[in-house]
Amino acid sequence: MNEKIYAIGEFSKLVGKSIRTLQRWDYDGLLVANRTKTGRRFYTQSQYYEVLGIQPDSSTKREIVCYTRVSGKDQKNDLASQKLSLEQFVIAAGICVDEWYSDIGSGLNYKRNKFNDLLLRVENKEISQIIIAHKDRFVRFGYEWFDEFCKRHGCEILVINAESLSPEQEVVKDLLTIIHCFSSRLYGLRRYKKEIHNIVETTDENN
Repeated sequence: MNEKIYAIGEFSKLVGKSIRTLQRWDYDGLLVANRTKTGRRFYTQSQYYEVLGIQPDSSTKREIVCYTRVSGKDQKNDLASQKLSLEQFVIAAGICVDEWYSDIGSGLNYKRNKFNDLLLRVENKEISQIIIAHKDRFVRFGYEWFDEFCKRHGCEILVINAESLSPEQEVVKDLLTIIHCFSSRLYGLRRYKKEIHNIVETTDENN
């Protein structure tokens, strides 16, 4: 068997189904698992495509894309550095990239135009691989969720360097954004608490 195989735990994460669900499918004949000589379940790449409804032999070619991001327009050098790193990597690995995506916006902002366009294409099963320099180039927080989202739609995120190498000013800017967000919420809660207190006092006086 030349195609890739997955243990049941790995397969359940890839297809977004619980191990118990896969076991039930196996018993019911909906998706019959393969078994090792010791009786352990495993699944093949073909079954992965089957669960996700992917037609690997389809005439529509799924694309490989590279994604780069910086927080501000003043970081053009960092953007060029990311692209250069990715170019060197794909050339060395012999990977043919179909398209390059670049965004200028905070990693905390999930409304980036190229980012959302890319996720929509992943959902439509048009992308097979996204190559990024570092995890925080994709999102500052919650990378694991987006990684699982892509896997469920037959797309792999390939990180060439797992370390975070964000410029110092970008990290500071993101931290200030978080602080401002929580400060605003706390202020709103205090204001709301004061309004409730005033309503209660007014009600007591009228009674």
